[in-house]
Amino acid sequence: MAAMRSASPPPLRRAADRPRARAHGRIAGAAAAALLALPLAMGGGARAAEPLPRLAIDPAQVSVSGLSAGGYMAVQLQVAYSSVFRAGAGVVAGGPYDCAEGSVLLATGRCTDGPGEIPVARLVDTTERRAREGRIDPTAALAGAKVYLFSGQRDSVVRPAVVDALAAYYRRYVPEANLVYRRDVAAEHAMVTDDYGAGCATKAPPYLNDCDLDLAGAMLRHLHGPLAPRNDGPPAGRLLEFDQTAFVRGHGLAATGQVYLPAACAAVSGAPAAGGTGAGPAACRLHVALHGCRQNTAEVGLRYVQHAGYNRWADTNRIVVLYPQTGAGAVNGCWDWWGYDSADYAVRAGPQMAAVKAMADQLLGHAPTPPVPAAACITASNYAHTAAGRAHARFGFAYANGSNDAMGWWTIFHRSTLKETAPGHFAVQDCQGASRS
Repeated sequence: MAAMRSASPPPLRRAADRPRARAHGRIAGAAAAALLALPLAMGGGARAAEPLPRLAIDPAQVSVSGLSAGGYMAVQLQVAYSSVFRAGAGVVAGGPYDCAEGSVLLATGRCTDGPGEIPVARLVDTTERRAREGRIDPTAALAGAKVYLFSGQRDSVVRPAVVDALAAYYRRYVPEANLVYRRDVAAEHAMVTDDYGAGCATKAPPYLNDCDLDLAGAMLRHLHGPLAPRNDGPPAGRLLEFDQTAFVRGHGLAATGQVYLPAACAAVSGAPAAGGTGAGPAACRLHVALHGCRQNTAEVGLRYVQHAGYNRWADTNRIVVLYPQTGAGAVNGCWDWWGYDSADYAVRAGPQMAAVKAMADQLLGHAPTPPVPAAACITASNYAHTAAGRAHARFGFAYANGSNDAMGWWTIFHRSTLKETAPGHFAVQDCQGASRS
């Protein structure tokens, strides 16, 4: 296999300069948070979520990144929609495409901190088969993309060997010059910054660690080419809370998400901004930033959105940053990278995948996409589930068809709630508003 280019470490700051630089960053960050919160305070309460606007985005300048579960989701999105995320992907503490192969045991084992070798060759075969079947985009489109990988030396949640496997996977598709892998920072499991968060070796919410490294900036510079210096002052753009139900209902996503709009990327209602939809002089870039588990707005408020480091680069480089959000129904607030919501979690038909892609399409000015409907949930006796073809019985116990989730005794007295995550595929779920039979 071809050798991979490593990222050059940034110049070291003098020790005497670091406290001053961190203080400046923290003061600027606090001022930014106050300014972003000001419209809400002035309005006397939370504003209603707004529609996601249509903008003038260069379709060749669309990228995605994520931490942990968000990193796995970023890989899924880039591989399945390589014709959309053409600029590439940044992955922090994530593994190769479909590492879990539909199993929560593999997800919490070999794909995170457990034993076992990740079968990269088999995952590549899976990728190629799905491309031939038309379930994901042709893999040839990956050759033009760029990839930035990061693994903290002290990461105890997703061990560095998992990211090594991701690097091996990407080597099958991405030229050496397009691939950067940074693994020389003694970071725990977190999104790394150069001036915000806990100590670099900390593992705790909101999973933002100050490691003297601007990781968001490093990823954006690699994915989108040379950039203007970041804005270290108050934010010049607007943080908008948008309605996610226009794109998906249920499936573990929240009712609202966030998008950061630089002042230069203002929307024109119902149409792209001046400059058209192509790569004209007025076109902006789009970056989709995916939070990790227990890092959505319900868990950490706006700390990831405001302090992961993307917005200050967005201000000076015409980059719109989309922050989709998981919500109720998402296991531990994670994105679906092992099949808890749908058996199609890693292909274009996956509900979460289709929803995020539809959000990107909206910002790109494409025609509106009908929202992904909520999955059907049914509560009934285990006997009724088997009679209706949703489950089967074995040795006096009932099991959900497709997932083989255990449901308990096969009787008319034991009741379970099943969710149809794909045609004919059912899983035991605690669904709100489930129909009853």
